[in-house]
Amino acid sequence: MSAMDVGLRHLRDFLAVSDTLSFTRAAAELDTTQPALSRSIRRLEELMNVRLFDRTTREVCLSSAGVELREKLIDLFPRLKSALLPDGTSAPLRLGFSWLLPDGWLHAAIARFEEETGVAVDLVRQDEPTFGSDRGAVDLAIVRGHWQAGGTHVTRLGEEPYVAAMSSACALSGRDRVTRGELLERPLLMLPGTGVAFEEWAGPRARAASTRCRNFDEWLESVAAGRGVGLVPDLVLRRRLHPLVVFLPVIGPPSAPLALARPVQGAHPLAGRFAELAQEARAAARRGLVPARSSAMAAA
Repeated sequence: MSAMDVGLRHLRDFLAVSDTLSFTRAAAELDTTQPALSRSIRRLEELMNVRLFDRTTREVCLSSAGVELREKLIDLFPRLKSALLPDGTSAPLRLGFSWLLPDGWLHAAIARFEEETGVAVDLVRQDEPTFGSDRGAVDLAIVRGHWQAGGTHVTRLGEEPYVAAMSSACALSGRDRVTRGELLERPLLMLPGTGVAFEEWAGPRARAASTRCRNFDEWLESVAAGRGVGLVPDLVLRRRLHPLVVFLPVIGPPSAPLALARPVQGAHPLAGRFAELAQEARAAARRGLVPARSSAMAAA
């Protein structure tokens, strides 16, 4: 770690706490949470290799190093912020998704990105096939399947195994798992952004008999109503999505690529860094270093 990794957000957070000598009041002024503010200060202390605050159960006081840093930043920080952010703001990174963010490791990547850069990540729901990445509606988009679009750069994150989704009234719902043949005997409901799961795994006959839903909510309610079965990444096994929908493993399960797409031209200047952190977090999760679920950010 190096002091060169210190971001404007770390310095802003430090000044807010040093002004109020209260993490609670500083968090309210910054419109953030106390845990997020504490992580930011802790990260700054790690990067500088000093203790900036003396904390007890009753009070927060500046350490000698904290007093020195505050004196230097009082004049320096406004000029530094003005030079780097002429309009006084930092544009958030807009992360587009159509349904179900990968949990745990992606939330960890978002938290690390925000702490490292001081730039907020805004989650933007997009139901269109290109997730808005081709028209500037988002800066990055979570894409599934063999997704391609002109003018975008795709960062591969790995593969997601899929499971079957069906109504609780379906005759298969009481099984421990289902086979490909059993699924293909029923009407198929295609979820936007996951067509690869059926189009390459189910075959042309199943494709011809499938129904394409316009968004995730429509798909989920159609499954619950017993209008067909579907396939979704197995992360749904860690969610309680609908009381009338059952998710079961598939024998010989299909899988589909998971990636981040960003525009080649006019991209957010930190979009590439977010993609790198997402790759690192995904790799760490595969090694068991990131919990399957994370409280760093609530799933959308």
